[in-house]
Amino acid sequence: MKLIIYLILIYLVYKVIKTWMTPSAYSGKKEYGSTGQLDDVMIKDPVCGVYFPKKDGIYLNSDGRDLYFCSTECRDRFVDSISKK
Repeated sequence: MKLIIYLILIYLVYKVIKTWMTPSAYSGKKEYGSTGQLDDVMIKDPVCGVYFPKKDGIYLNSDGRDLYFCSTECRDRFVDSISKK
C-alpha cells in the first residue's frame, strides 16, 4: 500500500515539474497587439479584395470607419476615389 502511495506522489511531482518546464502551445495564452486585439485576424482590403493579417495592414480612418489596406497603393487609390466624389 505504501508503495502505491509513493508511486502516485512521484507521478504527481513529475507532472508538476514537467508542466513548469515545458511551455505548452495550448496554455490558453493569446498574442495581443498594442490595440488589445488579436494580431492574427485576417481582414479584406476594401479596394483590391485581398485578405491579409490586420497587424500588417495600412490603417486609415475615413468618416469614422476604421479601414485597413494591404498596401499604400490601395490606400492611395481609395483616397483618390473618395476625393473624386
